[in-house]
Amino acid sequence: MKTTTIFFTFILFVLSFTTVSAQANFEKEKTAINKMLDEFNVAAAKADYKTYFDFFADESTFIGTDATEVWNKKEFMIWAKPYFDKNKTWNFTSLKRNIYFSKDGKLAWFDELLDTQMKICRGSGVLEKINGTWKVKQYVLSMTVPNDIVDKVVDEKTVIEDMLIQKLKK
Repeated sequence: MKTTTIFFTFILFVLSFTTVSAQANFEKEKTAINKMLDEFNVAAAKADYKTYFDFFADESTFIGTDATEVWNKKEFMIWAKPYFDKNKTWNFTSLKRNIYFSKDGKLAWFDELLDTQMKICRGSGVLEKINGTWKVKQYVLSMTVPNDIVDKVVDEKTVIEDMLIQKLKK
């Protein structure tokens, strides 16, 4: 009986050590991702085209606030180039960020509230660790709409989006 008790105590110790070790590793990765996302935002604010786009994986997607804005990296680079060239980029600062990990730690996803020229926006995305570096696989930028004014916003965008809805249904 003592042997069984000692064995189970040892197993529990190993499991708890593994869990603590995994959590500590995720905390280290969370710190790295927070730093990366902050640097990502700074690169855009400074109109540093190369640095900004180096944060994206080669095969990645950017989804903007307009329903028509779904671009792969190359398309997004083409769209954004004139803004970077004219120093007319965006300046986003994270107000609150959540980061989550897949069990194997190779993927992470995040959501954050951003202070922007459009007021509060939501950034969310999927990150993949590629050759030891976290890269953006998908980034989604959304404008937030306070519930108290949703009806006004819907009224304002109805004409434009009704046409887009009809086009997308065809």
